[in-house]
Amino acid sequence: MSDVIQLEDFVEEAAEWIASRIVAKQADGFSAFRLSLCGGSTPKPIYAALAARDDIDWERVLLTFGDERCVPKDHADSNYRMVKESLLDPAGVPPGSVMRMTGEMEPAEAAERYDGQLHKLAQLAGEPVFAHDLVLLGMGDDGHTASLFPETEALTETERWAVATYVPKLDSWRLTLTYPVINAARAVAFLVSGEKKRPVIDEVLAGGSPHPAEQVKAAEVTWLLG
Repeated sequence: MSDVIQLEDFVEEAAEWIASRIVAKQADGFSAFRLSLCGGSTPKPIYAALAARDDIDWERVLLTFGDERCVPKDHADSNYRMVKESLLDPAGVPPGSVMRMTGEMEPAEAAERYDGQLHKLAQLAGEPVFAHDLVLLGMGDDGHTASLFPETEALTETERWAVATYVPKLDSWRLTLTYPVINAARAVAFLVSGEKKRPVIDEVLAGGSPHPAEQVKAAEVTWLLG
C-alpha cells in the first residue's frame, strides 16, 4: 500500500519530510542513516534545501546513488555532479559519506564494482540484502524509475543489486540499482512534480500497469507530489 502526499510547497516540504527521517534516526543512536539519492532536475532544489539545514550530521549519513549516466563525474549529465553542486559541497558532506557510481568506467565493470560494494556493506552489517533507510526515486513519463526503463533486461534482474543497462530509446548505457535492493529498503519515497505525470502515477497506484515504477514494493512507499 502506497501513501500519497500532495505538497503545497514541494521543495521545502519534501526536504522537511526527508530531513525528519534522518534526524529521528540520528537521535536514536550512532548508526549511519542510509540514503539513496535520485538524479534529474526534480530533486536538485530539494538537495539544496537539505544542505541549508543545520540539524543533519552528514558524518552519520551514507549516501548512495539509485542510478548514474555513463559519463565522467564532472560531465553536465552526471547525477554525481548535480548532487555535488547542490548538496555535497554546500553541506560540507565528508567524502567518506558518499558512495558514488563510477560512470566514467566501462559500464559492466562499474556496475560490478558497485554491486560488490553494496554486498560488502551488507556482509559487514550481517544483512542478507543491504537495507537503505530511505531510497529516493523519481519517475519518468514512461513510468521508469532509477534507470529501470520499460523493456530492458534490468527489470528482470533478481540476483545483482547494481547492473549496467542499455536503454535503446536513449541509445545509451546507464548504471542502476535493481528491484532486489530497492525493495529491501525500509522506506522509498517518489519525488514527482507537475501535472504531466499524473496519469502515469494514477495507473501505477491502481495496479496492473506495465510501468517499472509499479514494481517498487518496499515495506513503505510514499509518493511526495508537487
